Amino acid sequence: MSKGGFPSLSVFFPCYNEEANVERVTLAALMACDRLVDDYEIIIVNDGSRDRTGNIAERLACEHERVRAVHNRPNQGYGGALQRGFREARKDWVFYTDGDGQFDFQELETVLPLARKFDIVSAYRLNRQDPAMRKFNAFCWTTLVNLMFGMRIRDIDCAFKLYPRTLFDEIEMRSKGALIDTEILAKATRLGYRIGQVGVHHYPRTAGHQTGANLKVILKAFKELFALRKHILSTGAVKTRPAAPAAAIAQT
Repeated sequence: MSKGGFPSLSVFFPCYNEEANVERVTLAALMACDRLVDDYEIIIVNDGSRDRTGNIAERLACEHERVRAVHNRPNQGYGGALQRGFREARKDWVFYTDGDGQFDFQELETVLPLARKFDIVSAYRLNRQDPAMRKFNAFCWTTLVNLMFGMRIRDIDCAFKLYPRTLFDEIEMRSKGALIDTEILAKATRLGYRIGQVGVHHYPRTAGHQTGANLKVILKAFKELFALRKHILSTGAVKTRPAAPAAAIAQT
């Protein structure tokens, strides 16, 4: 056990053309983990970037022994990048966020203690810094996903989540796009994992460009959503853990 009684932690973030953000985000991750956890690693997932993101990631890995850089060639999409990060993780717990710097790593201090009570911690964004239409679309998407999979997740796609690494030995990840968060949480819920939720602050993007809000990505996500539901129902997966009480998936 380490600082605060927390075991080992893998932290990763996917980066696609984030040359203006990757160093700042990596240093912020190192600062937070140095304060909160003894045994940790930082993994930069360079998802086929066409700018200098990969080169900067390799330099950071050389400069900091806790940092590793891995590269998807070619670009595998958001889901593919998350899959790579989960597969690369070597520690007991896995935390991921995005590489765009819109979250504060210091808020890990709020997330980590919840791992004593819950199997998974899924944060939701406070004062989400996105355009009104994007927030409306996200609300509709989350509502639909919760109805389809019997969940009560407040912010399904919030990129500030903590998972036990063993979960990824139990489930097969198939989604290569925006559906990845839904897939993991839906499969974990079906297996009986207890999900806790907590609010974290969300900040405006200061550099780079968002890539997940175009119509093509949205339509693909809807198509994959119905295929995912069919797949999960067809597997006949049953809970392998005691049923989670209602409070376990309510917000904390």
